[in-house]
Amino acid sequence: MCYTQNRFNALLSACVLSLIATAGWSQSLTWLGTLPGGDYSEAWGVSADGAVVVGVARNDANQLRAFRWTASGGMQDLGTLGGNESWAYGVSADGAVVVGGAQNDAGQLRAFRWTASGGMQDLGTLGGARSRANDVSADGAVVVGVARNDANQLRAFRWTASGGMQDLGTLGGDESQAWDVSADGAVVVGWAYDDAEQGRAFRWTVSSGMQDLGTLGGNRSVAWSVSADGAVVVGGAQNDAEQYRAFRWTAAGGMQDLGTLGGTWSDAYDVSADGSVVVGEAENAAGQPRAFRWTASGGMEDLTTTYASLLTDGSVLVWADPISPDGRYIAGYGRNAATGRNEGFLLDTWRVGDTNGDGCVDDADLLAVLFAFGSAGTGDTRHEDINKDGIVDDADLLEVLFNFGSGC
Repeated sequence: MCYTQNRFNALLSACVLSLIATAGWSQSLTWLGTLPGGDYSEAWGVSADGAVVVGVARNDANQLRAFRWTASGGMQDLGTLGGNESWAYGVSADGAVVVGGAQNDAGQLRAFRWTASGGMQDLGTLGGARSRANDVSADGAVVVGVARNDANQLRAFRWTASGGMQDLGTLGGDESQAWDVSADGAVVVGWAYDDAEQGRAFRWTVSSGMQDLGTLGGNRSVAWSVSADGAVVVGGAQNDAEQYRAFRWTAAGGMQDLGTLGGTWSDAYDVSADGSVVVGEAENAAGQPRAFRWTASGGMEDLTTTYASLLTDGSVLVWADPISPDGRYIAGYGRNAATGRNEGFLLDTWRVGDTNGDGCVDDADLLAVLFAFGSAGTGDTRHEDINKDGIVDDADLLEVLFNFGSGC
């Protein structure tokens, strides 16, 4: 797209005039609050663009309820299947499909799949009384979780509308649970008992079945999440000192110990689409649990320390789970000192105007907004819609110009 000199000068003038209005726009932390009358919330899932967060919150009747949060609509109670309580654990890439567990009118926990048009759908069980959905594929078509079979054993399942609920088996023991699924629904991870009844992290595919990912020298492990292409798995495993440590697994490198924040334990809960960014919870040197982010170049960092400027004195981020596919948005749970409550949070880690997430607002970001100018700001151009108003326009260009050079 081509701009005349007059138009560019006008934009620069507008940028100067908007200095007061835009001052302070930067990385941001949003506390999600609670349901009306409640005192507690946790975040467990986030859409690809960070616009939708799901989790669980307490209502004014002291009941836990699945929620779906947006900046414009706040926290929406998704209801139940006839009982009192529900929990939301996963959300599709576009934020339209939510999965979790809800009590039915008999008080039994059942896996659900929710949409705005269809409401909360009971996905059934494997013959037993209970089930729970833990995650969903990017397009919302494949759901994974855990259900009881007719022998009352917990089993990992993979559900589709056409095939129903499929038992994924075990590693030789009696029970298993599925915790995450790749973007295309082809790879499932979780934990399963082996023939010695030790819980082991697994990676399952249609062609290969369930693969034991091992440990860090101890007896037990669990896989909590998998990258978009199914190649990188993260979770927690015992080392040879029987300490629980966050791990990152690949077929080529095996299971890598990600360390701690100075304490003795850590756990990895989610991973970016390309497998390069891992988030979770770790003990610091004072024995306190803290949310962490790990990268190969930076190692494990305490998010409470990294983003201290965004936190009210006394507020802390306890765990990080989930992370958006591009690594930009991190949700989780922490202590909000301003309200005195334990609440879910949404952290935007990118600088305003940094459309490619490289930490520097530069020519590449300016060009990205110019080429996307006039688009709806969704899909491949969602990062160019910097103010999330649904269109890449002058306001987004001004934000790049105003923040030009920051972080470089």
